Amino acid sequence: MKVQQFLDHHGITENPFGQEDAQSDHVFKEFCLNGTHHPVWDKIFSNPANPSTSVVFGEKGAGKTAIRMQMIEQLQKHNTNHPDNRVFVIEYDNFNPFLDCFRERYSGRKRRPERLLSYWRLWDHMDAILSLGVTQLIGQMIEPNNSAENNFRSVSKSQVANLTHLEKRDLLLLAAFYDHSLDMPAVLRWNRLRKKLKFGCWKTEWERGLGFLVTMVTVGLVFYLGDWKDFRQWWIWLIMFAGWAPWLWRQTTLMWKAWRVTREVRVFDHLPNALRKILMRIERRELAGQPIPCRDRSDDRYELLTKFQTILKKLGFTNIVILVDRVDEPHLVNGSAERMRDLLWPMFDNKLLKHPGVAFKLLLPSDVVYYLQREEKEFYERSRLDKQNLVTSLDWTGESLYDVACDRVRACSTDHGSGHSIKDLFDDSITEQELISQFAQLRVPRHLFKFLYRLIVDHCNRYTVDNPSWKINRETLHKVLSLFQRDLEAFDRGMGTG
Repeated sequence: MKVQQFLDHHGITENPFGQEDAQSDHVFKEFCLNGTHHPVWDKIFSNPANPSTSVVFGEKGAGKTAIRMQMIEQLQKHNTNHPDNRVFVIEYDNFNPFLDCFRERYSGRKRRPERLLSYWRLWDHMDAILSLGVTQLIGQMIEPNNSAENNFRSVSKSQVANLTHLEKRDLLLLAAFYDHSLDMPAVLRWNRLRKKLKFGCWKTEWERGLGFLVTMVTVGLVFYLGDWKDFRQWWIWLIMFAGWAPWLWRQTTLMWKAWRVTREVRVFDHLPNALRKILMRIERRELAGQPIPCRDRSDDRYELLTKFQTILKKLGFTNIVILVDRVDEPHLVNGSAERMRDLLWPMFDNKLLKHPGVAFKLLLPSDVVYYLQREEKEFYERSRLDKQNLVTSLDWTGESLYDVACDRVRACSTDHGSGHSIKDLFDDSITEQELISQFAQLRVPRHLFKFLYRLIVDHCNRYTVDNPSWKINRETLHKVLSLFQRDLEAFDRGMGTG
């Protein structure tokens, strides 16, 4: 008996349980993104107009990535309906590029994954987040994408024109330090942004102009009052050097600042000379006293984050939501709970998590809860997790898993009707409550989908095309569940795939 034959009989166009990862699950994206939520969804998502930080721990397959996708969808709708009160979304879920650059800063034993992440600090997270946010914003400003799909994050010309001179200066500073795009050279991209902002920089050329002027006047006077042999006199060269001294001094100080920035921003690569060329286009008085990420501390990053927020508010973004997910996937972490702890713990700082206008949505593996429960008093005082909407376990009841299964069956039905149910696939002697109790043993949606997929395949393999059976009986249900639980126990011990 063919699987599709069994599904067609029940009015189902495709197997509802064929996918296990939310990112590649088109059934979830098309039909369940808005209607199928975890029972604690409201606590995690909060109100988009005034978002708050949430810290969620859940085991593999509990739906953390699905929740992230659902939050993005809801925030997009909010931005579309409230164009003057939008939320700027930063997806902080790909750590590999940042960790790779971070690793290049160390050598010898420090490069080993088990030691490397112990050197990761709070400001490294802040640098990575600012890099993602600034690069995203500047990309929208340089190459606007006003399509319907991107309308929720677009920036109009009128909004850019409303920026004051100081806000334009701050945006150019943020671009100098944190714009990290591989589309074009850094200096070229920065100059395009400067032209979009109509930010003049001709005053920055006075030192170079002074050097050329002194050189030309000196050479002219030498040839007017003497001949070329006078260039053998040392004082003539001293005069020309004095003319170029302000320019040389400025280039030296900027190169020193650029080198320090490249040394302290460890999550992506800066080219010191390119950064020097960018900074020299900003007036000395405009640059004086501005926060520069050239020290191993978070103070400068907080000031730059505040500047970034001020600019976003002028562009119609009143809040920032940072979605943190997939912290167990980077190759330097490789699923290790200890390395996840080293990567995550610096972020647990109440000053960052409760920064005004910024909301973190931390979707974290349950593996690190073990270490969370064994921390000292100082950690809890610094993190104040009691104020962060903490969800220590993303549990699913048998009833909620039953509802998820029914939603997927309806989504794959020919008419998407509300009358379809997962119970329709089972023998009439199997009650709804019995299915709920069986599903409760599977704990999370991913295990449920794997089990139901195996169950349907096993049932179809028991019958021929000419002699089909349209209901899954109790014997098949219990046999497949017993085998699946054995595989699940091996998975929990780290000895199987689940």
